[in-house]
Amino acid sequence: MRKGVASAPAPLDAGAQAANPGDYAELLRSMLPRQDQTVAGHRFGAERVWLKKAGPRHGKWRYRLLGLIARVLRLDVLTPVPNPGGEAAIVIEARRLRQLAAAGLRVPTVLAQQSDGFLMSDLGLSRTTVPVLRERLEHAATIGPTAFLTVWREGLDAIANVHARGLYLSQAFDRNLVQCPDGVIGYIDFEDDPGETLGLAECQVRDWLSYLHSTAMLVRAASPQAAGEHWHAVQADASDPVLERIAHAARRMRWLRHLPEGRRWGRDTQRVRASARLLGRWYSH
Repeated sequence: MRKGVASAPAPLDAGAQAANPGDYAELLRSMLPRQDQTVAGHRFGAERVWLKKAGPRHGKWRYRLLGLIARVLRLDVLTPVPNPGGEAAIVIEARRLRQLAAAGLRVPTVLAQQSDGFLMSDLGLSRTTVPVLRERLEHAATIGPTAFLTVWREGLDAIANVHARGLYLSQAFDRNLVQCPDGVIGYIDFEDDPGETLGLAECQVRDWLSYLHSTAMLVRAASPQAAGEHWHAVQADASDPVLERIAHAARRMRWLRHLPEGRRWGRDTQRVRASARLLGRWYSH
């Protein structure tokens, strides 16, 4: 279940309904021991809220392959950012949500927190479902290139809005950008913090590459040239270190254009291949 994204929430039981209205801390204490899922939606009076509990801690083995690729390509921006899981991930996500909210960005509000979980608001404002950008992109692609590029540009602008505040996201994939009821793009999923491993420029470059990675196959099927114009236009205000690192990444990733085609190699392989081809086209000089 996606964090901060509305779906059918579970009704509160009698114990939870007995909590005083607005007493989010009591709701968290009451519901957390009884919730089986890592993330689940609940009704609290007229509100829809989300409770996230600490999951198992993550091992470091899963980052070794990505670290090897980063070293081979000599690309610091691909250095794996550990997601510790467990209670440490709860602390990280709650902290990052507060940080982004303080900067005026649209993220779920942390309503209550304890060591093994926290409660957050719903970006749908308890009234409607909020679509993730991936769903909107896939729908727009069926309409035509113009419709697709309009939605794709919204994602670019949303990332640029974060960077203009001297901040960064975490996993800036299309599945982690959502459209709120008033049309503003919101942000979800902050279990890791790239800033603990990388500098600001590298973190921001990771955002751009993450977004491109998640959308590259749709971009290539739509209008790569027009998409490239949007890509460069939005980054016109990016810092020189960010622009230099993106161009450097494009050069280093060029050989990834020759990764094998075919579904049997996995969708991620195809996304990497498509991303490398787009970057090669947009940074050919």
